[in-house]
Amino acid sequence: MKTRKYIFTIIFCLLFVSISAQDFKTVQDGIEYAEVTRGTKEAPIHINLLKLDLKKVRLDVVHALDAAIGLEKTSSIASRHGAFAAINAGFFKMEGLYKGDAAGALQIDRMLLSESYGNRTALFIDNNLSGKTDVFIEKLNVIDLVSVDKTEFEVGVNRKRGENDLVRFTQVFHQTTLTDPNGVEFIVRNKKVTKIIDGKGSSKIPQDGYVLSASGAKRDELLKLLKVGIKLDWYVKSDSGTSNLRSYAFNQSEDIVAGVPQLIKDSKIAITWQEEKIGKDFVETRHPRTAVAKLKDGKFLMVTVDGRQSGYSVGMNLNELAEFLLELGATDAMNLDGGGSTTMFLDGKVVNKPSDKEGERSVSDAILVTLRNKNRL
Repeated sequence: MKTRKYIFTIIFCLLFVSISAQDFKTVQDGIEYAEVTRGTKEAPIHINLLKLDLKKVRLDVVHALDAAIGLEKTSSIASRHGAFAAINAGFFKMEGLYKGDAAGALQIDRMLLSESYGNRTALFIDNNLSGKTDVFIEKLNVIDLVSVDKTEFEVGVNRKRGENDLVRFTQVFHQTTLTDPNGVEFIVRNKKVTKIIDGKGSSKIPQDGYVLSASGAKRDELLKLLKVGIKLDWYVKSDSGTSNLRSYAFNQSEDIVAGVPQLIKDSKIAITWQEEKIGKDFVETRHPRTAVAKLKDGKFLMVTVDGRQSGYSVGMNLNELAEFLLELGATDAMNLDGGGSTTMFLDGKVVNKPSDKEGERSVSDAILVTLRNKNRL
């Protein structure tokens, strides 16, 4: 069995001969595009690639509808923001009242919209003033905290409040908290509790503050501590462990979006699916995929792999995807949301073939590529 698996791996690697520079075409200064088919006649794999010079383009993570919940097509997000190219980004809740809620860390313009989960891999983006975008691919455990008289409380951010739970809702979430009546909500402005609403839910979120919403035992505890006029401190910190690079990436980055899992680390395949708490089947089954990678030459790669379409493209498992990215010169790489979400937008149109019967799927957020200019560095 191991021998057969080894032989298959060799055959697969041979099929993926290196993509040459001739396969990429310059579509804008700093943006190269390639569309290739690999695999076999019986199991073709259709791939779209964008190679980006981060001195000539900038990257931005944008949420659907410019809010913390809600869904929108990648092409629509890109068009609204004047982006030349884009791919779908993080995983998200697809249904219900909170559809579009990021399933992991999400930070936009240095504002945390969603807390991290499971120490999963994330893409960190810093469009610094040097005229170059820096990107990092690192594990992330980010914690949102409020402090009352030196007592710290870890809180969720802009998501459904569960039982015995504490969530902070900011103005980018919605007009109200969308909570049920089984809790208490503290309206906070200028670091002070200005109003307490108990047993009602769905409180209006102030534009100049936030709502701290608690249920269960957390409700009882906070009602004993918080009164109108009491001061709250709120801050975000990253548990970076022993990684100085991880701490630097978090402190410097304006945008962060989580994926799962890591694929390549330091030019070696390192698929950390167990550490990041995902199923083995997700790794080993062929699906449409979206991924990003840092390359040896300093450029940044965006990749979509079409799948679930017999005769056109069968998709990739994550081992195949990692092997392919390594062939392209990736030093670090990560997997983003795939399946029906996989979308690449370029110069006004979707250039890949999404797998849903309805076509392009509405998603939570996207990574946009815009050309640098004198007005926006």
